[in-house]
Amino acid sequence: MTETVCDFYCDKILSGVVPVPVCFENEQVFAFHHTNPIWENHVVLLPKKHVESLITLEEADNELLLELMRAAKAIAGDFMARFGAARVYTNLGEYQSSKHLHWHIGSGKQLRPY
Repeated sequence: MTETVCDFYCDKILSGVVPVPVCFENEQVFAFHHTNPIWENHVVLLPKKHVESLITLEEADNELLLELMRAAKAIAGDFMARFGAARVYTNLGEYQSSKHLHWHIGSGKQLRPY
């Protein structure tokens, strides 16, 4: 029997159950404007394929990782051009509230603690 993996991003965001303002999308990746942002400008970038975290990526995921980095570079570059600064990071372990690989890309004043 195959184990079903459940997570917020697969179950709610990528399935369209929770509508979000799309920032970027292609066949492999999805980026949206965070609905409860930490910074004035806050985008979440994730693969459409379920991957638990950065450290669970496999060799077969190399093209997916490159596509994620291309999207992160474009979004962060846009933030740099418009706001002069950007941060890009992913969480692991207990710091990762949803067990689906995702990057936060942010700029501007911090709106709330994280």
